[in-house]
Amino acid sequence: MPTIRELAEQAWNKSHGFTAEFNPVEVRRDRSEELDPRILMFYGLANVYAVDTGDGLVMLDAGHHIDSANLHSHVREWRPDTPLHAAVYSHHHVDHVFGVSPFDAEAGESGRPAPVVYAHDAVPGHFDRYRTTVGYNTAINRRQFAVDVPGFRWPDRFRYPDVTFADRCTFHRGGLTFEMHHARGETDDAVWTHIPELRAVHTGDLFIWASPNAGNPQKVQRYAGEWARALREIASLGAELLLPGHGFPVYGAERVRRACGETADLLESLESQTLALMEQGLPLDAVIHGVQVPEHLADRPYLRPIYDHPQFVVRNVWRRFGGWYEGEPDQLLPAPLDEQAREWIALAGGVQAVVDRALAVHDGGDSRLACHLIEKAVRAEPENAGVHEARARIYAERAAAESSLMVRNILGHAAGASREGKRDLASFAD
Repeated sequence: MPTIRELAEQAWNKSHGFTAEFNPVEVRRDRSEELDPRILMFYGLANVYAVDTGDGLVMLDAGHHIDSANLHSHVREWRPDTPLHAAVYSHHHVDHVFGVSPFDAEAGESGRPAPVVYAHDAVPGHFDRYRTTVGYNTAINRRQFAVDVPGFRWPDRFRYPDVTFADRCTFHRGGLTFEMHHARGETDDAVWTHIPELRAVHTGDLFIWASPNAGNPQKVQRYAGEWARALREIASLGAELLLPGHGFPVYGAERVRRACGETADLLESLESQTLALMEQGLPLDAVIHGVQVPEHLADRPYLRPIYDHPQFVVRNVWRRFGGWYEGEPDQLLPAPLDEQAREWIALAGGVQAVVDRALAVHDGGDSRLACHLIEKAVRAEPENAGVHEARARIYAERAAAESSLMVRNILGHAAGASREGKRDLASFAD
């Protein structure tokens, strides 16, 4: 089996054809490897790094709850008796915050102090928000990650941090320094950590070997411009090893600079293009279809739109700087969508005419337009089996052609719902 470093080299050089093995966001791994005599990488649903300081371990991120037992086992195979002194959460997302608990239990059993967890000031509030919106997060993550597991429920119990900070925080352990820096990027509580003695930097999800997750249609506000500024600061460090939240490490100072710098270029371009079009007073529809990914960045192996989508980033920039109004007057105080659909269907001559047209448009290559048409039909006649059959086909075939996991799964969820005669499977109202 190739080493993680060998896989990282292939990924950088695009010599693998972007097979599933190299997709940082779709395939769950369960392996670990020593990147440096003092750094163990656990490659799970999200990456976790254990650092041996010479006086205890420090974990950078803590993984998902489905990985917590395996993470503990891998760390203990590497350093059987070295206690975990501290952990740093790069942000509050649930694939990064659950692996400390087995070490807490271990410390309690041995009579040692529990690990100290560091995080940004906003993390506890986000854990509280998750607990308040369990139903909503259960629904949206079923769609986003194609979860079809009986009893799936969003977590509502978390390991809260012990030490929080607003801007920067540094601690020393053994011979190493851990310099934690706050940034706003995928979240408003992002933290990246520099270890100068190792010339290493942990980015969390500020870098994930994919087009930045700066849009996500179902989640709270993201911050493209500030994300870019954080990446430029990271690029200036001269670090020789970048430890990302997902995907492979980046080796060598020049590659670290390029990966961070070009990711910043993409974010800045999407934001500046969006703002320039907003300055012209254009509605959101014109802005979404007017912004383009710079051609020289489109083929970068670490900027592929395999999770988020550039159009989602545009929407997030619009939401941040322009609010929720899209510039369409009929949408300011709209009629219910079901009423709109029934009126359009009547004007079109009935549901079957719309279904036939939707299939013809889809077969002609315009699946985007077909989705609009079939959605009107299913809203007008939600119990019509023929409508659901056409809808399932249109969404499933469109989903299969999409590179973005979010797009593919949300559209695929719609297809799966229609196979069961519903518009949506995640809504508790259906």
